[in-house]
Formats: sequence, C-alpha cells, structure tokens
Amino acid sequence: MVSNSNDIPANADFCCYVINLDGSTERFSKVSVALEKAGVAFERLSAFDGRKLSLDTVADYDAAAARRYMGRELVGGEIGCYYSHLNAAKAFLRTDRSYCLVIEDDAAPHEALQAIVTETIGFLNAHDPEWRIVNMGNEKLKIFRPLKTMSFGKNIFTLCSAHYFPMTTGAILWSRKGAQEFVDGHRVIFAPVDNFFRHWITRVGGGYSFFPRPVSTTDAVSDIAHPGKISRSRNARSFLYGLRKQRRLMVDKLIATKRKYFS
Repeated sequence: MVSNSNDIPANADFCCYVINLDGSTERFSKVSVALEKAGVAFERLSAFDGRKLSLDTVADYDAAAARRYMGRELVGGEIGCYYSHLNAAKAFLRTDRSYCLVIEDDAAPHEALQAIVTETIGFLNAHDPEWRIVNMGNEKLKIFRPLKTMSFGKNIFTLCSAHYFPMTTGAILWSRKGAQEFVDGHRVIFAPVDNFFRHWITRVGGGYSFFPRPVSTTDAVSDIAHPGKISRSRNARSFLYGLRKQRRLMVDKLIATKRKYFS
C-alpha cells in the first residue's frame, strides 16, 4: 500500500519511497520531517512484516542455497526486508520516473539531499549511462575509486565507484535499469537483501556510493529486519559457517579488485 505524503514540490525526475512498517508511526513522523526539510517529496510504502513469517511457506526462499552461500539460514525479518525492497523497486517501475530513492524509516538524511541526488544523477548519466544503483547510506568503503566531489555549504561529499558494493540498505538510489534488473532477475532468496546487492553488483558493476554518507541513520533498531528472539548470526548456522563466510568475502573482494584495476 502506498500513501501520499504532504503536498511538497516534486523531485527532479526521481520518486522517493519511505519503507515503513504499519504501526511504526513515530519513526515515519521523524523521517518525514527530515525529508521535508531536505525538500524531497516522498510516499510511504508499507514494509513487508516478516517477523512472524513461517519460512517453510515462502515459495521463493531457498534455505539450502542460503546455507551454501551464507553458511546459515535466514530469519523472517530478513525475508521481510528483502520483500520490502523488491516491492519498492516494483512500485518505482510502475511510475514514469527515471530514478528512485528508497529510504528506510530509520534514515537521517542531510538537508541537501534533494540537491545531492539531482547532481548525482546528472553526473552518473554522463559518466556511466549504464549505472544501476547508489548506496547513499554507507561510508565504509573498500575497493573503490573516488569520482566526484560535491560541496553543500560546509559539507563535502565524494561520489565513488564502489567495486565492492557496501552493505546496508538504509538509502538506495536506483536507476530504472538497475531496478528492472533486480525485479526481472529475482528467482529465489538466498541472502539478506544487502548481501544480495553486494553479490550482484560486485559482479555486474554499475554500483556507487559516497564518503561521507549523505544519509545516516538514527539509533533506532530496524523494525523490518529485526530478527526477534532468534539471533540471525546463529540461526541454523552450518558448522562450515566460518569457512563459507570467508570464502564469500574473499571471492567478492577478488572480483571487485579485478574490476577496479582491469575494467
């Protein structure tokens, strides 16, 4: 379900969705105020609540593939977060906009976010017309290349080519190409959505990020991804968990390094 925000000026060819769990009104109120201050028009998108989900009823969840790739099974909150982002991409593709900013409700955007997104889109369209996705909310970059510096008052943000795509999905900027590939390529869920984005984008390219991040987070624990009483790191963990994690990280870093220096 998508509901309209207050009547504020439309964005320059990008829509914005705020993923918010039904009933989390205080969180939505806080992020709404921040986005309005930043001049970003937005709509609320109901998050998929997977916290009480029985995973054996989820047809596109592949527990065996999750054990092979992650070294453990997933929990309902992680499935809910994945579906929430998949639904946001689908909602974007139903519009006539060319780009989409997807914000989780614990986000704390910089007041220049509207201008940052607009400048980012303009630069990437000229620099890499095939770009797919920008992580606006994670500044812990590894295996990257600085591309463009943007100044807004006393704040300076550097857009980087993120060969080793950073984790977390608090603020994601999609091109239509990237969102279409995400939706069309969905077959099964075998990893949390941020792990999947790293797996996918590290291999195909077209991923970008910022340092420092223009969208930080509050101290609130994620509602949609919170696993409840079961620790996600120990949920049905394989005895090979450590080896599979290290293999996953090593393979992704090798691919990212090759892309950085040889592409």
